[in-house]
Amino acid sequence: MKQRIAVLGVGAIGSSIGADLTRAGLDVTLIDQWPAHVAAMKAEGLQVRFKESEFRVPVKALDLCDLASSNLTFDVVLLAAKSNDTRWLAEFIRPYLAPRGTLVGTQNGMNDDALASIVGAERVVGCVVELQAELFTPGQIQRNTTREGTWFTVGEIDGSYTQRVRDVAALLTEVGRCEVSNNIHGAKWTKLIANCMTMGPFSLFGLRNFEATALPGMFDISVRLGRESMAVGAALGYRMQPLFGLRADEFAGSSDENLITTMKTLMSHVGGGRTAPIHDHLKGRMSEIDFISGLVARKGRELGIPTPGNDAVTELDRQINRREIAMDVSNYAVLQARIGGVS
Repeated sequence: MKQRIAVLGVGAIGSSIGADLTRAGLDVTLIDQWPAHVAAMKAEGLQVRFKESEFRVPVKALDLCDLASSNLTFDVVLLAAKSNDTRWLAEFIRPYLAPRGTLVGTQNGMNDDALASIVGAERVVGCVVELQAELFTPGQIQRNTTREGTWFTVGEIDGSYTQRVRDVAALLTEVGRCEVSNNIHGAKWTKLIANCMTMGPFSLFGLRNFEATALPGMFDISVRLGRESMAVGAALGYRMQPLFGLRADEFAGSSDENLITTMKTLMSHVGGGRTAPIHDHLKGRMSEIDFISGLVARKGRELGIPTPGNDAVTELDRQINRREIAMDVSNYAVLQARIGGVS
């Protein structure tokens, strides 16, 4: 019997995943809360544009309010919503997740414990995602990473190797490359470090990644943000892991060298795009930086580890969310002033 799969939260990332899984002939339902996007998918399917190609695929799409009368249960749910929406969407989908079904958080941030507290740890598989895409027009996706440049790492949250996690990995290979890890928490924190170095500060400026990287002194600030995040992660017991297709021998240098390697590899995949929080700010929505840089800042305070860089990024992002300041490159000077000297 064919598995029933749901992609819950089909913004740019969820739509990219759902389109590829549908094209692979799988039984996939895309569920979202943006009525215009759902209507466009129902009427015309999804159009996905890469840099040098594009395709359109008919999809099964439901609004959240449609699910109650759908009489559906799902064997696998890929939760692709922002971290802000993790808990309520996990509660929402719980009645529709099969008793032995699997919930995979295809998200940024460290949300697996929250998911486990709602649906049970035995039904959660952890996942790291590197896929950049944009969605501004309903039903139309601009995918900025090729399938070869798209990476997933999946793992059981207890570190075991199971048939279930291998099945999830096989599923995601329809979208990009996928590895299985026995250190999924470490892998997710490694991605969070990379996001703190790039997504966090870049989201304040509204620039494309390559433009933000080129700002004078930005590289040193990114490394400092990474050091703070690494120190907090180490205190929490997380072990960094090579991601994005890096080999172990490419990740065997000093801590700073590993930070730089991770950041440069990430930027090689997504340099021409804009980070997801920039999309949120452009749409007038709250970003998820509080679950990335903000998480480092909160855990740092709990552990007595100074995180002035991540503190500054988090506060500036909150000011943008509250409409107190605009997202603009002028925020770079403010960030530099708040962080102080960079070493």
